Amino acid sequence: MPYIPHTESDIKEMLSTIGVGAIDDLFAEIPKDLRINGLKNIPEGMSEFEVARLLKERAAQDQTGLCFIGAGAYEHYIPAVVLDLISRGEFLTAYTPYQAEASQGTLQVIYEYQSMMCHLMQMDVSNASMYDGASSLAEAILMAVRLHKNEKAKTILLPQALHPGYRMVIKTITKAHGLNLDTIPYDPKTGCTSMDALQQYANKDVAALVIAQPNFFGSLEDVDVLTNWAHQNSIFVIGNVNPIATALLKAPGKWGEKGADIVAGDGQPLGAPLAYGGPYFGYMCTKKENARQLPGRIVGRTVDKDGKPGFVLTLQAREQHIRRAKATSNICSNQALMATGATIYMSLLGAEGMRRVAATSHANAISLRENLLKIKGVKAVFDGQLFHEFVISFERPVEEILSALSKKYGTQGGFDLTDEYPELGNSLLVCTTETKSAEDLETYAKQLEDVL
Repeated sequence: MPYIPHTESDIKEMLSTIGVGAIDDLFAEIPKDLRINGLKNIPEGMSEFEVARLLKERAAQDQTGLCFIGAGAYEHYIPAVVLDLISRGEFLTAYTPYQAEASQGTLQVIYEYQSMMCHLMQMDVSNASMYDGASSLAEAILMAVRLHKNEKAKTILLPQALHPGYRMVIKTITKAHGLNLDTIPYDPKTGCTSMDALQQYANKDVAALVIAQPNFFGSLEDVDVLTNWAHQNSIFVIGNVNPIATALLKAPGKWGEKGADIVAGDGQPLGAPLAYGGPYFGYMCTKKENARQLPGRIVGRTVDKDGKPGFVLTLQAREQHIRRAKATSNICSNQALMATGATIYMSLLGAEGMRRVAATSHANAISLRENLLKIKGVKAVFDGQLFHEFVISFERPVEEILSALSKKYGTQGGFDLTDEYPELGNSLLVCTTETKSAEDLETYAKQLEDVL
């Protein structure tokens, strides 16, 4: 996007139009002692040629090696058309679609996104995306508490194998609501939620059980058993799933006999680049009977007075977002641009394409795990089923190994679990997706063996 600064004549014309003598007059309300008098340590301006050369030199310092880090942010191939289309001005600069008559394009895209997410998750209703996966899951927990008929049900069961970052955000967002966030340990053999640890909560005042599929270790939970146990004990089930994995695994709406009640997570795998941590978007789906407690926005399809189809924000008015304590949620914005990218991504790949992405990612993980376990000094931490991440351990500190891989080969070897799960010892979370070739997997194994 070109940047063309205002000329002196442009500035004078604009100031004259609004009846102001100087730019500083626009900031007259700000006390002088709070204003910055010039910018220190800012170098002199450079010519276009000099700037281009500087950026080229800086770019040459970047490493472009292999990346095997997952841990909630996944490297998938994004077709060029996805980023090209969401860069169009109609999408890129679109404002909140309060005025339906002026926002039909934006509303229709969001409606299509909701429809796709409902189909993918096998749920009835989806909202119009949220800030990110962590905050979306926190909102799902608050929603479950509102829905529960037992007002004393203030306990939430969070697996220890749930994303550590998600657990921190949930604690922050829900702390003012007086909830008890109880951590459910994982089985040290499989890395999955321990059913034995859940038994103490049978017939207790529990609002919801969160089930991550796959969980943070990449392990696959027995979702049917967990879901049925929760429902037998009048506990809501909140699924936290990787949307790509859902193209291959059982959808949350089909878990157990009744399916999950709410599903919330991050849509980053659906066409959002890693991009130094964002922006991503959160998704949330639920059953039809819970729709009025669904936070955020919902776009509906209707007809106008002439019978022509149209799209509107439904079930809640704009005032919903300024009702303070009486509001379902105080979330006032969504990541519609990223959700638009996800809609384009899912449209391009289709159900079969997404299934292939998931299957290839899984196959690569199985292959890489087998190769790494052949290396002396590498051990498997869990023996359960997995999707596209797994945990291995070493006799040496993980930090040293990752540092050596990065310095010598430019390879990002995985996510160090030492700080978050010290009980696992020197353990590393490794991820593969469809972006890795057989040669990439072989290269990583050789590099790791060399470093060890």
